[in-house]
Amino acid sequence: MQPFSPDPATWKTMPGWKTKPCSQGMPGCHPVPGSKAHLRFRTRLAEALCRERSGDAGPGDTSQESAPACRKSGNQPRLTHDQGSAVVEFTFLALLLMVPLVYFVITVGQIQGGSFAVVGAADQAAKVYVAQPDAVTAQAAAEQAVALALSDFGHQADRASMTTACSPADCQAAGSTVTVTVSLSVPLPYIPFAEGLSATEVQASSSQLVGRYR
Repeated sequence: MQPFSPDPATWKTMPGWKTKPCSQGMPGCHPVPGSKAHLRFRTRLAEALCRERSGDAGPGDTSQESAPACRKSGNQPRLTHDQGSAVVEFTFLALLLMVPLVYFVITVGQIQGGSFAVVGAADQAAKVYVAQPDAVTAQAAAEQAVALALSDFGHQADRASMTTACSPADCQAAGSTVTVTVSLSVPLPYIPFAEGLSATEVQASSSQLVGRYR
């Protein structure tokens, strides 16, 4: 084992001369830039300078201007390795928050569109029903009107149902009130593999009087 020499010039020939002398605080040793010993040296030096400035301040000097600079210089070596990017955090939060929010807005819009569809379908079916000469023709015409009204809003007729009620019971008698009710199961958007799932069921009714002259 090579004996230790107090001469700094001979440290270069010793194994581990960059870390061992500096860690022991030998005179004349300069820590390697970027090492832990170098960062500790800079921190202690900054703290010593701050204490010296505070001690040299006069009676009227409150050291308010030098204190932030001292705190900044003392923390600077420790913040050199605290680096990052907001791209990863922003992407993760966008996927976590924005996607469900956008899907919720689309679903609410589809439910609102289904509500408009059943209102229009019930109104058209009731008007068509009271204009027909017999009950069989009236029922077929009303069903066709419902299918056409739903298709205009992008909904399929097989997801809807229609019922008719008359007061009095004879739907063809003059002065009778015909009420047509249309129900629609609104599907969840963008889920083609789950046809049985639905967001909700909307319903609307419309009534028309059977005229004396048709």
